[in-house]
Amino acid sequence: MTDGHGDDIHRYGDIRINFSSNVYCHFNHDGLFEYLSRQMESIRNYPEPSQDTAAKAVAEAFHLQPGEVMVTNGATEGIYLTSLAFRRSLSAIVVPTFSEYADACLMHEHRIVCINSLDDIPQEAHLAWICNPNNPTGRVHDKATLLQIVKSRPNTLFIIDASYAPFTRKPLISPTEAVRQPNILMLHSMTKEFAIPGLRLGYITANKSLFSKIRALQMPWSVNSMAQHACQYLLSHKQDYTLPIDMLLQERLRVGKAFEDCGMIETMPSDTHILLCRLKNAKASFLKDNLARNHGILIRDASNFAGLDDTYFRIAVQTPAENNQLINAITTILSHKFPQNPLIPQNPLLPINPIPHQ
Repeated sequence: MTDGHGDDIHRYGDIRINFSSNVYCHFNHDGLFEYLSRQMESIRNYPEPSQDTAAKAVAEAFHLQPGEVMVTNGATEGIYLTSLAFRRSLSAIVVPTFSEYADACLMHEHRIVCINSLDDIPQEAHLAWICNPNNPTGRVHDKATLLQIVKSRPNTLFIIDASYAPFTRKPLISPTEAVRQPNILMLHSMTKEFAIPGLRLGYITANKSLFSKIRALQMPWSVNSMAQHACQYLLSHKQDYTLPIDMLLQERLRVGKAFEDCGMIETMPSDTHILLCRLKNAKASFLKDNLARNHGILIRDASNFAGLDDTYFRIAVQTPAENNQLINAITTILSHKFPQNPLIPQNPLLPINPIPHQ
């Protein structure tokens, strides 16, 4: 669903601050740029067809065996390969969450049931898709509870998307722990951790037994040469890409309080830098367009997440100065009754309801 994502910066002329994409926008990539500039000759040749060197670098970084890692064209390739490998399964998806799980499952003829909690996973489900930490809510499932459920459901494959793992202080299932379980397949995104969405770089970690079906389905050369080089560089320079987690978590609390204090926005609890918000008297599309066109600020209209309506928007907090600009712009917009403001009646916060079986 290419129109269903955030960071649609290409639709607007001049965006100064991007809160739409869930990446931290302030890493210095000069070292990576210089390194990749020295690898340009590699584009004259085909890349490694199965990314073995990059996979070995990932395995070494997490003290895994090479057979427990598979490098992919972003975490998204991992989603589609998994749904293809288990074609026509019954998939349970904890919503609201990233739309690609459902899109990939529908493409490969899964039966889908959307649920609100881990307790609602049907006994007959073949697959359970869990984003942890979750997008768009930023919430983290309790680690002990999740592991207990995984161990109690040996016939269900748990696909855990850990793309936002670097953005929380909450305990999470590690790749080392995941590979010990025969029914956990974990998705990872270097896009998020290193803020390189344009390179499309991710990987899967799982027990070796799970890879037999998936590896056979990955097309050759799915990860280009520059991305493979970037993978090796970034893993060996992780010290240059330390996320300011405490600052981001503090800013998420501060921004959320400022939104609540203005009286026109309700905010949802979060364990990460992600903040899901609901407008009390306006549509998210109105706020997004006004911010983009008049303030050069981009937010994520979250109305197309299953279980959310057209009053929800999402941000990923950035620096305090940038967050202040967002707060000021939003409060200014909402405090003025512009003629084009599509006001809707005030009502209590709507529950996040599952969509019916598909």
